[in-house]
Amino acid sequence: MMPSQHRRARDIFEAALDDGPGDLTRWLNDVEPDDAEVRDEVRSLLEHHARAGAFLTRPLVDAAPHLLEEGHTLEPGTVLGSYTVVRELGRGGMGRVYLAKDARLGRTVALKALAPELTRDPVHRERLRREARAAAVLTHPGICTVFALEEFDSELYIVTEFVEGNTLRAEIGRRPTPDSIIASGRDLASALAGAHSKGITHRDLKPENIMRMHDGRIKILDFGLARIESDGGGGATMTALAPGPMAGTPAYMAPEQIEGQKVSPATDVFAFGVVMYEWISGVHPFQAASPLATLARVMDSHPEPLTSRGEVPRFMSDLIERCLKKSPAERFRSAVELCDALERPASAVRYPPGSSTWWRVHQLTAMILYVVATTRAWQIKEWLHTSTSLWAFLLMGLAASLGGIVRGHLIFTDVMNHSNLGPELRRTRRAVVFADVVMAATLASDALLLASIQPLAAVLTICVAVGIALASVLMEPATTSAVFGELQ
Repeated sequence: MMPSQHRRARDIFEAALDDGPGDLTRWLNDVEPDDAEVRDEVRSLLEHHARAGAFLTRPLVDAAPHLLEEGHTLEPGTVLGSYTVVRELGRGGMGRVYLAKDARLGRTVALKALAPELTRDPVHRERLRREARAAAVLTHPGICTVFALEEFDSELYIVTEFVEGNTLRAEIGRRPTPDSIIASGRDLASALAGAHSKGITHRDLKPENIMRMHDGRIKILDFGLARIESDGGGGATMTALAPGPMAGTPAYMAPEQIEGQKVSPATDVFAFGVVMYEWISGVHPFQAASPLATLARVMDSHPEPLTSRGEVPRFMSDLIERCLKKSPAERFRSAVELCDALERPASAVRYPPGSSTWWRVHQLTAMILYVVATTRAWQIKEWLHTSTSLWAFLLMGLAASLGGIVRGHLIFTDVMNHSNLGPELRRTRRAVVFADVVMAATLASDALLLASIQPLAAVLTICVAVGIALASVLMEPATTSAVFGELQ
């Protein structure tokens, strides 16, 4: 099917979910009389939806409530080794979490336990061990600290710090202020960067796994689906053992994760974008009438810019838009790069192909002027036959080589690694200005020597020199800012 047919099929599928037509065949013939392929695709989507239902977003505790029967609850006062249960904090798809007192160290902790039925499965036991290993190597104020992995009566428990506060899910629907958007975005990106810098990809970042502490700080929880890459020192690469190809929560998964392809830190960057968009606007960026329709939108739709949904800093809207790109190569490569963009807002945007054409044209024009100026210096040398004109030509050649090489490097960086263009522009700015000023001054001096012999040629040469200087000092900063923001 063509992309336009896919979009048409998706739209009709969502309309069918809303309308609930009694006679599907007649309804399809009415809304799409001309394309049988689209009608067949809609029927297929509806059949899959009927089989899958809300499975994609329902937690295990809802799909299989018998796994968490009341009989398996640890009552207040239950003693497990040095831990005394205070109360149940909550339950999730894998089990329950309890507040407990650690008698050995006199601190309050959280005990995370697998449901007893799941502890018989070595895969689920290994998932709990995985979470402990993944989080244990992370020492970051934005990541929940793991204290121990304990086993009591053949059941596994993770002992972690007790994080008081609320999940980010509880905040969705309240419109945050611009300052809190920036502060929370930096906190979350910093915590995620702490994991990425250790070779750990979370793979299940969602509002339920992000806690807001009472002091406003953010902590990331639950590394049970984490992927840990080899550290290069001979350690094994550990990948998730969750059953099936789709490990994670579908509504927050990147396209490559949905398709079962290899994940990377850029996968977490996509989830960061989804979470931030939903938290800021109160609406999931790919919200649709059903879970399957949501997945379809994740794969082929682009959300409405955040700036249209309220008072959102423009650079944050652009940054989140980049996080939600379909291709991992178009996003930030990791949260480390994301943090850098948050500190330097102008580098947050990856402009679509073609948006920087005029800037590139400016660079190429400057390089052509170098050739013209050097050629004119050679002509003056041939006309005057003086040592001064010879040295002027040599100096012009060196300055043109320096400026041309640097500008060519910047064009290559813009095409191949745009996210690094800001640092490169700042790093090379002095070299470009130096080359241009030297060239302009030398060419103007050379033209003055020519004035008594060929006044018109001298005037035209001075105009070229002035053009080079003004383009570098006056026009280029404005062109660069117009295309890429205030990178200087």
